[in-house]
Amino acid sequence: MTSTTKADQASELHTVHLDQPVKRGETEIKAVTLRKPRAGELRGVSISDLFNMETSALLKVIPRITTPSLLDHEAEQLEVSDLAKIGIRVAAFLLPQADQAHAEALGLN
Repeated sequence: MTSTTKADQASELHTVHLDQPVKRGETEIKAVTLRKPRAGELRGVSISDLFNMETSALLKVIPRITTPSLLDHEAEQLEVSDLAKIGIRVAAFLLPQADQAHAEALGLN
């Protein structure tokens, strides 16, 4: 069994504040927390497409890794700047742990 430190847990979660809130009924979602995807959550998606921030790949993964969980149609209606912020964070999640520190230093998260 592997122990998980708070630093490890923090590197697996990232909050993205949305420029344009997502409306769900009467509720506005102003921020989503992204969770580092597991292998099964990448099923049907090319990792290289995620590194390239391909829209269709991101739209498949976003509902699987967001809290609150964005529905498919909500993900498709994200503001482009919000999609880009989420895409950058998803790509950073895919980097080896040692390289994630470099991405943070560059402000890519």
